[in-house]
Amino acid sequence: MSMMAMVLQTITVERDGPIATITLNRPNVLNALNLAMLDELGQALATLDADDALRAVILTGAGPKAFAAGADIAELNALPDARAGEEQARRGQALTVAIERLRVPVIAAVNGFALGGGCEMAMACDIRIASENAKFGQPEVNLGIVPGYGGTQRTTRLLGEGWAMYLCLTGEMIDAQEALRIGLVQRVLPADALLGEARRIAELIAAKAPLAITATKRAIVDGAALTLADGLALEALRFGYAVSTEDFREGSRAFLDKRKPAFRGR
Repeated sequence: MSMMAMVLQTITVERDGPIATITLNRPNVLNALNLAMLDELGQALATLDADDALRAVILTGAGPKAFAAGADIAELNALPDARAGEEQARRGQALTVAIERLRVPVIAAVNGFALGGGCEMAMACDIRIASENAKFGQPEVNLGIVPGYGGTQRTTRLLGEGWAMYLCLTGEMIDAQEALRIGLVQRVLPADALLGEARRIAELIAAKAPLAITATKRAIVDGAALTLADGLALEALRFGYAVSTEDFREGSRAFLDKRKPAFRGR
């Protein structure tokens, strides 16, 4: 496998074979999401999305304390008016949508505080695992604002209206075990095992038929906003597409032949 690394101003991007790891790299400020980081993340995601050899992305934070402890408060404090505030929210929302729209699954490895924009970014990922010291929350009301990067909408879709109201109205943090209990994360692990588990999950995904993985992600993400009837129609459409691929022929034949399939993304 090839190993490549790219160090930008606020993030690092490491590519190891079919898996890319993006690390939020402002540990001195708990990886706070400033505008430069939003821009660099958007650029990195666009570059990765255009790479046909990519199979999965891991998103994590530098240092032992934080995934991302929210937006950069100094930048928020400098916003002059409502229009600037809306534009700021749109920029953050564009990043979370880019994560959701990425062709391959994104695994959030939450290694500490995931607050405000950090929690919103994690919720945009397809799979979330957390270290035992992770903390989650939407504390924007403590600053006199509302969640702006998708927090009010994704908490509702992921956790239900009750938990969305609780997290967004109280601003209270919850620990990793509570996040696991309510379904915000799928696994909780010791801190030193977190990235290894993220890699294991990414490798499981990377070994599957890539067109089927993308079709499955799209059916789940896009179907979440549809009625059941429309969601089932979307699922059938994606199923029909998958049946038409060379990968399905290879996968079904390999199953019948009792051998490991060799998927080619066609």
